[in-house]
Amino acid sequence: MVPLPRRTVLAAATLAGLSRRAGAQPRPVRIGVLTTLSGPAADGAGNGSVVAARMAAEARPDLAVEVLAADMGDRPDVGAGLARAWFDRDGVYAILDVPNSATALAVAGVARDRNRVALFSGAGAATLTGSACGPNHLQWTYDTAALASGTAAALLAEGGDTWFFLTADYAFGHALQRDVTAVVEAGGGRILGSAKFAGEMQDFSALLLQARASGAKVIGLACTGAPFETLVKQAAEFGIARGGQHLASLLCLVTNVHAVGLADAQGLLVTEPFYWDLDPGTRAFAAAISPRNRGIAPTMVHAGVFSAVSHLLRAVAAGADPGDGRAVIAAMKRLPAEDALFGRSTVLANGSVTHPMHLFQVKTPGESMGPWDLYRRLRTIPAGQARPAAVSGCTMGG
Repeated sequence: MVPLPRRTVLAAATLAGLSRRAGAQPRPVRIGVLTTLSGPAADGAGNGSVVAARMAAEARPDLAVEVLAADMGDRPDVGAGLARAWFDRDGVYAILDVPNSATALAVAGVARDRNRVALFSGAGAATLTGSACGPNHLQWTYDTAALASGTAAALLAEGGDTWFFLTADYAFGHALQRDVTAVVEAGGGRILGSAKFAGEMQDFSALLLQARASGAKVIGLACTGAPFETLVKQAAEFGIARGGQHLASLLCLVTNVHAVGLADAQGLLVTEPFYWDLDPGTRAFAAAISPRNRGIAPTMVHAGVFSAVSHLLRAVAAGADPGDGRAVIAAMKRLPAEDALFGRSTVLANGSVTHPMHLFQVKTPGESMGPWDLYRRLRTIPAGQARPAAVSGCTMGG
């Protein structure tokens, strides 16, 4: 197990205060964590999401809760098939996580057809609460519009008024670039150019030279996963940060930064709603979950699963019938949502969940106190600014 820095050694019992309600009669609730359990993306969600769901269930001794898990393989057909089997055969009331937007869109449709619940912590497509919004699912942790808007607005406030994009050439990358462009231009900034690349690309030398030559203050990385990690490593080789330009990630997890390493990732700007070392509550969560997940520090996806399950069980304890997905989601929208990981959240009518976001900068190796001590906070972005209430395209009533 990779040890966390010394200051994380807090009483794990603190977690019991995150979501505990005594006195209610037990009623069985079966939930399924649909995630990525193998491959390079597994550390960011995977087993950590399963453990987070179980921890939220364990914090509710007044309810009988069973947690199932399955590997969706990042395939929408597989994810939809598992969702149907869980709902139809296995008595699952709610599906969690789903760290792939195409799969989440498919699962959302199944949940609506079966009148069950889907709570997405890992999927980021803003269409889930836009044109694909519905009464049976919530997008709990983040969406691409929130990360893009939060990053761009915060960087504009820090003086980052000229941008160049390195963009993965598929819908997700294009959406990130589009959303950031709108915020930058609305704030008086300028886009100096962009370069697109295929998902299988491994040598970014020419694109990085183009970005450096643009003179942009901020180079926005509109990609995620392995291409993101490769880009950051190669940007370090080209001395992008040493030349005075800032690399801004539009979507990454603390596990991606850990995989790159501080020597190459130092100075990278990241927006997330959760960081394990943010305050005593997040550190208590990290101290409890890390030993159960191979020493990996929790990501915002893991935190989102814990928070979403906690609020789901709060709705059930308040009387919502777990077999009626629309009633559960309506109760989750109605009840106050607050925990030690995200603070106070607001569940909007369109299924979007708002909470504060934070702009972080990756530390230098000399600043870090341990293997997972990776970020320092630059500023906090208020919930309404980071994730606006209005999402274009949602026609669902409140």
